[in-house]
Amino acid sequence: MSMIHEIVSKAPRHKKRTRRGRGESSGLGKTSGRGGKGASARGGGPYWKTGHEGGQTSIFRRLPTRGFSNENFETNWYIVNVEQLNRFDDGATVDVNALIKAGLVPDTKVGIKILGNGDLSKKLTVVAGWYSKSAHQKITGAGGAAQNLKGEDFQFPKPKPRFVPRAPKKKGGEEAPAEGGEKPAEAKAEGGKPEGGRPEKKQKQPKPEAAEKPAEAKEEPKAE
Repeated sequence: MSMIHEIVSKAPRHKKRTRRGRGESSGLGKTSGRGGKGASARGGGPYWKTGHEGGQTSIFRRLPTRGFSNENFETNWYIVNVEQLNRFDDGATVDVNALIKAGLVPDTKVGIKILGNGDLSKKLTVVAGWYSKSAHQKITGAGGAAQNLKGEDFQFPKPKPRFVPRAPKKKGGEEAPAEGGEKPAEAKAEGGKPEGGRPEKKQKQPKPEAAEKPAEAKEEPKAE
């Protein structure tokens, strides 16, 4: 007895799609297998939307949002290693069109970044959006040139200045030495704080004694 799963050569590869919404002539009845009226009987409505809860506020809207992510703002690259560039002829210019033709990148939707995995034995002029330091060194070391999208020599940006926090003060008032620095000089000016944490008190100088005024001569009463 032959079974349907044993008939390989004559059985169709794909089952024919059932056509919905063709009424009674479709063989599924008047409602075409969709039941009665409502959202389930209509295509493209909220019934088919992912996360829809029948009009109730969806779960992803009821939960609070925590934190922040840079996923929407990150820069995406197509990655090409320098060892993959050996397929090009010596002295060729490798740009996005050449990489697409060679099948190394699919399209021009995102930029191209060259990484330094492997060895490069060809002298090439590479045009890409970004390079790793090792890839840049291998391309230029082989006698080639690493260029940006404008056709200019690629330059790495200058490193940003690193913020060094100020050293906290000790209990005694003396500042702790910064990383790689010397101890700050003690304050010697008036009002400074030497060791001990208390400012020096100014010694009161004695006031100059007032010059003694000569006693005024009393006028003798005149004889009348």
